[in-house]
Amino acid sequence: MTTVDDVSRPSRVAGPDEAISAEELQLAARNHGIPLEALRYDVTPAGLHYLLIHYDIPDVDPAGHVLTVDGAVGRSLRLDLATLRGLPRVTHRVTLECAGNGRALLHPRPVSQPWLVEAVGNAEWTGTPLAPLLREAGLPANAVDVVFTGADHGVERGVEQDYQRSLPVADALREEVLLAYEMNGAPLLPQHGAPLRLIVPGWYGMAHVKWLRDVRVLTEPFGGYQNAVAYRLRRDADDPGVPVTRIEPRALVRPPGFPDFMSRTRVLRPGPCTVDGRAWSGHAPVTAVEVTFDGGATWVPAALDEPTGGEWAWRRWHVEWRPEPGRHVLGARATDASGRTQPVEQPWNRGGFANNLVQRVEVVVLAD
Repeated sequence: MTTVDDVSRPSRVAGPDEAISAEELQLAARNHGIPLEALRYDVTPAGLHYLLIHYDIPDVDPAGHVLTVDGAVGRSLRLDLATLRGLPRVTHRVTLECAGNGRALLHPRPVSQPWLVEAVGNAEWTGTPLAPLLREAGLPANAVDVVFTGADHGVERGVEQDYQRSLPVADALREEVLLAYEMNGAPLLPQHGAPLRLIVPGWYGMAHVKWLRDVRVLTEPFGGYQNAVAYRLRRDADDPGVPVTRIEPRALVRPPGFPDFMSRTRVLRPGPCTVDGRAWSGHAPVTAVEVTFDGGATWVPAALDEPTGGEWAWRRWHVEWRPEPGRHVLGARATDASGRTQPVEQPWNRGGFANNLVQRVEVVVLAD
């Protein structure tokens, strides 16, 4: 008898000299990161925002779409889009980053979506807060988790499933958590979760469930695949690990100059230039960014622009540079108000999650 185990690939780590596989290239063709030159935008245009789609983009008819709020509640709710749009309307500017950002740079490499550093974007999300609806439904005193179910359906490691993630009740009740129906002032695009998605500011992208159709309250911890198996920091296959939650601090350099087509090495003409980029953290506001022009041997402080989008949005930084002709390796590292900072040597984990290793940007400055 044929089962889902016959088609589902197990989790594994690449061999020492194993190249990117055809399966990984297939994932990379479906998903995409932000072009790093787009770090110039305060708000990332929707088509340049990073994208990860676990299964298929579901065929959801907005006219008939209904969100249910049920489970261990005093009364169940059923809300169509017109009802949701009639509720208090809020817009938050939020930096989203994939939990696997940087995975392809780890050694050995976890085999999955092969992100470098581009799995990020900063958009304006408009919707209605989740917390009032949970209160209206009536949460029992012993409520533990809130489970969010999307309309996308697939198989991972032999488990057939709808995409589901949970939040602890305290996190689900944060006032900034949104049921979003617009991105950058326009209706959600199909690939970004139309007609309705969850936005959880400060958390990695796996928590922001797209094509949202059900919110369920539980009085016991949620044991679904995406919480209990997939998104966990573990050293080996037998390690139960700890859950992936909030975004670790990161700064990215907007590559200066112009690129070589294949290698993406940057080319600069001599003379003074401004090097800039963006920095963010899901734990606390970014308080400092340092920049290196020599691969990490020395660091100089960058200036931070005033925040332009609230506490959940990235922040621009900049520094002046007058490079000498030759080869240089640029990078930036962020520190947030909680004291977290980016590592120059990345701790390894089997899923390749929360990898905020300092970026390397190779630059060749031409002779005068």
